[in-house]
Amino acid sequence: MAFGGLNVTMRRALARVGDVDAGSAVIAIVALVLIAATAGLSGAEFDASELWPFFLLGVFVPGLSQLLVVHAVQGAGASRAGILFGMAPLFSALFAVVAFGEPFRWPLAVGTLLVVAGGVALAWEQKRPPDYRAYGAVFAVTVAAAFGLRDNVARTATEDLAAEPLAQATAVMLGASVVLVANLLRRPSAFPRFGAAFVPFAASGLVTALAYATLLEALDRARVTVVAPIMGTGVLWTVVFASVFLGRSELVGRRLVVVALLVVAGGTLVGVTR
Repeated sequence: MAFGGLNVTMRRALARVGDVDAGSAVIAIVALVLIAATAGLSGAEFDASELWPFFLLGVFVPGLSQLLVVHAVQGAGASRAGILFGMAPLFSALFAVVAFGEPFRWPLAVGTLLVVAGGVALAWEQKRPPDYRAYGAVFAVTVAAAFGLRDNVARTATEDLAAEPLAQATAVMLGASVVLVANLLRRPSAFPRFGAAFVPFAASGLVTALAYATLLEALDRARVTVVAPIMGTGVLWTVVFASVFLGRSELVGRRLVVVALLVVAGGTLVGVTR
């Protein structure tokens, strides 16, 4: 639910302040402060020797990828970008087959066809919002591939680590914050831009903190094959929240709901059979 809500809160923030760099930095900083405070209050232990892989992971996802996420939502809209983000389980499985030697089973083939069918249906959509831009869809698919790569790298890098989930989430958001703040500081008027973007994007930071904290807590309690398909319903939550909170600006119709169902079904089939 949190990942679905994130796309919608970003869309609303971008309607007020279209500054992608400042907005991305605000999201990372707010999420970092909230997760670190929660980790501190819960008594989570921080061991740098175990947390550095999570820091490096955060540099790329959600660090560098956050810029693409915001651009994707800005260009394609919350619901359409959110659906394309839902292709991540497919990319995760394909990377695992190619790079890590996982077997190519028939459910992966069927899941691939379902996800591709959803992507084709979305591409052939005739009625889109007036401010829709195709580059947003390209960025969204790129982000989905980055998420798939992240899943495999995280699995390899953290197999034998016992760091607490909230400490992991803090390290991830610290890595993201370093990259996104550095990206903002390399341009003029960084602090005024950060201040202008803070209020509009603070809600996205709150939702990001909730998303990553609960995700890592879930992965600490259940297998990836259990968590990933449930997390994949973020596609449907994006469509629901966009329809409720963004209204007609997203033009959410039957076709978009069918596309979302195809992508979720394909991602679920891929996830539960791995």
